Amino acid sequence: MASAAQGSDATAARLSPKVDKVEVSDHSAAASKKEAPVRFQISNLNFFYGAKQAVFDVNLSIPAKKVTALIGPSGCGKSTFLRTLNRMNELIRHSRVVGDIRLDGQDILQMDVVALRRRVGMVFQRPNPFPKSIYDNVAYGLRINGYKGRLDDLVEHSLRRAALWEEVKDYLHKSAFALSGGQQQRLCIARALAVDPEVLLLDEPCSALDPVTTAKIEELMFHLKDSCTMAIVTHNMQQAARASDFTAFMLDGKLIEHSETSKLFTTPHDPRTEAYITGRFG
Repeated sequence: MASAAQGSDATAARLSPKVDKVEVSDHSAAASKKEAPVRFQISNLNFFYGAKQAVFDVNLSIPAKKVTALIGPSGCGKSTFLRTLNRMNELIRHSRVVGDIRLDGQDILQMDVVALRRRVGMVFQRPNPFPKSIYDNVAYGLRINGYKGRLDDLVEHSLRRAALWEEVKDYLHKSAFALSGGQQQRLCIARALAVDPEVLLLDEPCSALDPVTTAKIEELMFHLKDSCTMAIVTHNMQQAARASDFTAFMLDGKLIEHSETSKLFTTPHDPRTEAYITGRFG
C-alpha cells in the first residue's frame, strides 16, 4: 500500500499539468502570504432545513481584509453556509443552526440581528435594487439607520467605491430599474457599502453578468480589501483564482479543504479537491 506522503506527491504530480490553465493572480498570492487577524471564526457549524441537514461540522477562519472564495458543485452548501454569517437563514421557516460563529470574538447568535447585518452586508446572485431611484437605493440604509449628515456626499462616495459614479452621476433620480444588469449589481454593492460594513458577503454576484462587468466587479473587490473583509461564493474556478486570497472547497455540506488560493489550486491535499478544480466532476 502506498504511503500517505507518496499519495500526496502523486496527487501533486497529476495536478501540475492540468491546473496551468487556472492562473492564480499575483496580487492574490502575495497578499495571502501576509498574516491577517481573524474576522470570522466558525466552529463545529451545522445547519438544518427542518429535518434535513445541509451543513456538517464546518470549521473555518475568515481573515480580515482578505477575500475568501467558497467553491464546490451546486447544492454543496456554499450559499447556505454564507447566509449563516449574517443570520439571513433565520428568514427561512423551520431552519436551525448549531455551532459557534464569532465575529471579532463576539457570538453572532447572541447579537442584535439588525446590528449584525449593519456590520455584515450581503449581495445576492441576482441584482435586487429597490423600486426607487438610484440615489434613494444607496441612501436607504443610511436613512433607516438614522444618519443625520449630508447624504449627497455619502451617496457619491458609495457609488465611487462601487465603480458606478461616472456612469450614473447625471441620472441619480432615475429609476434603478433603468440600469443594465451589471450596473444594478454594482448599485446593490454601493447600497451595501453605504453603511460601511466590516464584512461583505457575495453570493455568486457575477453569475449572470458579462465578462466585462465581471472584470469590473473583481477589480472592485481587489480595491475594497483595504477596508472590508469579503467572502464570495462562486462556481467559476478562474474567478476564485483571480480574485481571492483564500479558497475553501465544499462538498456534500462538508468543508473538504481550505488554504491559500495559490496552494489550493496548485497542490491540493485532498483528491476530491483536485478532481473538482480540474473539471472531473461538478
